[in-house]
Amino acid sequence: MRILLVMVVLVLGLTDGVASAQAATAGEGGASLLSPFTVLAAGLGMALAAGLCGLGQGRAIASALEAIARQPGAAARIQTAMIIGLALIESLAIYMLVIAIILLFVKPGL
Repeated sequence: MRILLVMVVLVLGLTDGVASAQAATAGEGGASLLSPFTVLAAGLGMALAAGLCGLGQGRAIASALEAIARQPGAAARIQTAMIIGLALIESLAIYMLVIAIILLFVKPGL
């Protein structure tokens, strides 16, 4: 817990310096720059989604293999249900990827 707190403080400290450096280089052009917090949110969100989807897929596959071991006759139906479940789990990571891309490439204020 202490390591996580130190990492968050370091990241927030570094993003403040990046934001002030970007604001200084923006000049009078009026170009809206990406907030460092949107980059942080996109990265952490994608990392969290990918990690949790990986855990969910592992548990789903383990449960399906256990069910197939108990009832080998129902292997085809279990496998079909497992593949549909894995596709739904993976769609959550794809949705997060779309949200991360929107956060990174859509200009704020529009």
